[in-house]
Amino acid sequence: MSSAVRVLALSLLLLSTAAPTATATEAWSVAPSGGGRPSFYAEGAPGTVLEDTVSVTNRGGAPVTVRLHGTGVPIAFAESRVRVPARTRAEVPFTVTVGAGAGPGDRSGEIVVRDPAGHSAAVPLRLRVTGPELSALTVENVTVRGDGIAYELVNRGTTPLTPRLAVRVDGALGRRLLDRAPRTLPVDLPPGGRTRLTEPWPDRPALDAVDVRLTVTASGGARDTAKVSARFVPWGGLAGLAGVVGGAVAAVGVFVAVRRRRGRSKAYEEAEGGGSPGPPERPCTQPELTGVRT
Repeated sequence: MSSAVRVLALSLLLLSTAAPTATATEAWSVAPSGGGRPSFYAEGAPGTVLEDTVSVTNRGGAPVTVRLHGTGVPIAFAESRVRVPARTRAEVPFTVTVGAGAGPGDRSGEIVVRDPAGHSAAVPLRLRVTGPELSALTVENVTVRGDGIAYELVNRGTTPLTPRLAVRVDGALGRRLLDRAPRTLPVDLPPGGRTRLTEPWPDRPALDAVDVRLTVTASGGARDTAKVSARFVPWGGLAGLAGVVGGAVAAVGVFVAVRRRRGRSKAYEEAEGGGSPGPPERPCTQPELTGVRT
């Protein structure tokens, strides 16, 4: 045996002893087709459909049936259920659809393969959506209710945004009631996304007229401001006060009515002679006519 053959035989022997015995979970594997790629990468403008192929390799001595599905991004397979014979590789084409309204930026997903025994393997997929990047944000429908300030944030641009909020409230005569510095909100707004939030305000005044100002900002120069006015009136207290005032007015009305009635009764009694006597009558000095003719 030549030295070259001996070296080759020794190398094969070392590989066979170093390689572990394939188990049920190692009998098959999944990878991007063509080899040399650890993951999938796709790039396109909104509305495009991108194509690629995934390989499922069965190294075992028995056929295996696997199911494929995608996560994170819209993925459609030519076949979602594939039977792979022993010691065979199956090539499965798939497409990635870029949504028509998708904003530019990167998305992450996976191609997941699972066998009937529950064993699974996944390959990462990165999707880059091309197009102009625009940062735009609006704050809308601001209302003061309960113990908070409700509002809506809308991403009007093409990039994901993490907004920051500043709050200022001025009362009557310009008195500053609330002044909160900008802070990052626990919200990630995708392009076209809308969310409704409430800013707590537990110590708002009971009686005042206020002007509320909300200012939102985000990366890329996105900025917007919204204002609303509100009046706080303690209706419960006013209702009680109105009841007291109304009772007093009613009492005064009854008193006046009684006084008027008493005055009318007294005048009537005097007219009937039941009252105090007036001045004495003067005697009549004219001759009395009796109706007898002489």
